[in-house]
Amino acid sequence: MKKIQCVSPIDGSVYAERDITTSAQVATVFAKASAAQHLWAQRGVAERSKYCTLAVDAMISMTDRIAEELAWQMGRPISQGAGEVKGLEERARHMISIAESSLEPFEPDFKEGFKRKINREPLGVVMTIAPWNFPFMTALNSIVPALLAGNAVVLKHAANTLLVAERIQDAFDQAGLPDGLFQHVVLDHAMTSELIASGNVDMVCFTGSVGGGKAMEQAASGQFMSLGLELGGKDSAYVRADCNMPYTIENLADGAFFNSGQSCCSIERIYVHESIHDELVAGLAAAGQTYRLGNPLDSDTNLGPMIKPSAADFVRQQIADAVSGGAKTHVDTGLFSLDKLGSAYMAPQVLTDVTHEMSIMTEESFGPVVGVIKVSSDEEAISLMNDSEFGLTASIWTEDVDASERIAPQLEVGTVFMNRCDYLDPALAWTGVKNTGRGCSLSTMGFDALTRPKSYHFKTSTN
Repeated sequence: MKKIQCVSPIDGSVYAERDITTSAQVATVFAKASAAQHLWAQRGVAERSKYCTLAVDAMISMTDRIAEELAWQMGRPISQGAGEVKGLEERARHMISIAESSLEPFEPDFKEGFKRKINREPLGVVMTIAPWNFPFMTALNSIVPALLAGNAVVLKHAANTLLVAERIQDAFDQAGLPDGLFQHVVLDHAMTSELIASGNVDMVCFTGSVGGGKAMEQAASGQFMSLGLELGGKDSAYVRADCNMPYTIENLADGAFFNSGQSCCSIERIYVHESIHDELVAGLAAAGQTYRLGNPLDSDTNLGPMIKPSAADFVRQQIADAVSGGAKTHVDTGLFSLDKLGSAYMAPQVLTDVTHEMSIMTEESFGPVVGVIKVSSDEEAISLMNDSEFGLTASIWTEDVDASERIAPQLEVGTVFMNRCDYLDPALAWTGVKNTGRGCSLSTMGFDALTRPKSYHFKTSTN
C-alpha cells in the first residue's frame, strides 16, 4: 500500500508515516459526509456552535502535545508552539461568536402582500486542503466557519504535517460531533486532483503555492464548484521618516524572521525613506544576530529549521544571486554554526543594494531573509510596493494616520496594516489580489463563500 511520510526537518528522520486513503475509502468518506450534512443543515446555528466550541476546547487541552509535534513535523520552536493554539482559538471563537448574526436571513424592505427573504444555504461538502507552515490556524480558517454554516468538511493536510489532521479529528471526536461531518484523508497530489474532478466536492478551500492553485482550477474545470485560493505572497513594508524607529525595527524583524520567514504574509520587502535607511538596516541586522538558531525542541531556541534543506538552499541561492548582482549582506552568518549548504537550519539575513531585477525582491522566498531599498517619497514607495505579481498584505510604518489613509487605497493588496504586520484579525476579511489568489476567509464575509443564497418570494394576498 502506498504511504505518505512526514520527514522531520530536525534531523531528516521519518517522524510519521500513514497509508494513503484508497479510492474505496475516499468514496465511503464522501458518502458519509453527504449523508451527515443533510441532517446537520437542519440543526440551528446555536447547536452547531456548541460542537465547534467543544472542539476548540479540546485542541487547547492538547497544547503541549501539539507544540512538541509541530517542532518535529515542521521545525517550529517548542517555545512558540502554544502561539499556534492561541491563534486558532482566537480565529475559531470569533467566527463562532458572529455565526448566528452572520448567517441569519436577510429580509428586504416591507412590501404589502408579500413575504420575502434570502437565506444562506450550506454548499454541501467542503474540502479543506491545508498547508504546513501554520497548520492548525490555516485549516481552522475554513473548517470551523464551514461547519457553522451547515456544511460537512473533509480535510486533506500537507504531508509535512500529517499529524495535524489527526489532532483536529481527535478534537471533533471528543466534542461529539456527529459522525461524518468532519473527516480527514491522506492523499497524494494526483489523487487530490482526481477527487476534486469527481463531482463529490462542493467547494475547495486551498492554501498553498500559485502552482498548486492552478492545479486546483484545472482539476475543478467543468465542475462549477466554488474555489477559495490563498496562494503566494511577497509582502512589503514602507517605513516613513516619521516612524517610531525602535518599535518599527522590533516588529519588522519579527515579521520577517518569525517561523523562519515561512508565512504567506511575512515581510519580504522593505522600502524605507532615505533619511533613515542606514539606521533601519543596522537595527534589523542587529536584531537578526540575536536569534538563537537551533533544535526546536530546546526551550531556548527561537529560530528553528526551515521545512526542509532544499527550501533553505533555495533561499541561500536567492541571496547568492543577489550578492553576485551587487547586493550587500548585513548579518554575519558565521555566528550561526548550523547554517550551511544542505542544512534546513538557516540564519536570518538582511540585504541592501537590491533591485527589482533580482529574484530576492520579486519571487516568494518563504525564508528568513528581507531586502531593503531606500526611497525618497511616498509615491516611489507605492510604485515599488505595487511592482509585484502578488498582493496579500502591505504595511505602513508611521505616526501619521492621515498619511496611511492616503497611501492605503493606492496599494494593490488585500490588507493594509499601519504599524503592524504578519497578523490575521479574524474580524477582518482575509483576502488577496493578483497571484495571491481569490476568495475570502474570516470575518462575517467569510461565510459568504461557504454558503449560497436562496430566495423566498411568497405572495401572501391573491386579492
